[in-house]
Amino acid sequence: MDYYQTIAGSFQATIEAAANSVDALAAPIERAARLMTDCLLGDHKIVACGNGADAAMAQLFSGQLLGHHARERPALPALTLGGDSAGLTALARAGAAADAYARQLRALGQAGDLMLYINSGGSDDSLLRAVRTARERNLTVVALSNVLDDGLAGQLGDTDVLLRVEAPRSAAVRELQLMVINCLCALVDQGLFGNYSEE
Repeated sequence: MDYYQTIAGSFQATIEAAANSVDALAAPIERAARLMTDCLLGDHKIVACGNGADAAMAQLFSGQLLGHHARERPALPALTLGGDSAGLTALARAGAAADAYARQLRALGQAGDLMLYINSGGSDDSLLRAVRTARERNLTVVALSNVLDDGLAGQLGDTDVLLRVEAPRSAAVRELQLMVINCLCALVDQGLFGNYSEE
């Protein structure tokens, strides 16, 4: 087996998918970053959610806002729905697993907050319920999604942002979504704290 060819092919496919996505994603990424910046400037918070690997990306996003992305700066208010395993398993035990994110959002989300929805696979009922709850509670939704997530159609409002990633394989979708998350964090930092150059 030629490992180098597999590695090079994987890297090349990601590079091509990223290059092909710039034009389609640049404007919605900018809009999403502005909404996030305005949310934080208004003394509100960002809540993120996703399932499986997407939950890990939601935690990464929240961690970069709470900690820092590329430079030291004050902590920014962000949390991950489902990040508390005790709370999540309590909801599952109570028979509310499909409603876990929506239930947490009803308790923690406030008008003016923003929800980052992350989904790299097909439609997921627990995530879609969270979107509906966010809309009911007057949260803005930024949906980082993909072409397989057809249940999201019609769920978003006029002020929400859809970042739809297209890639030939699910791993590449997650790789591009991670790039989007890093762009959002960098743009939020820039919007709040100005430009800087990395040494």
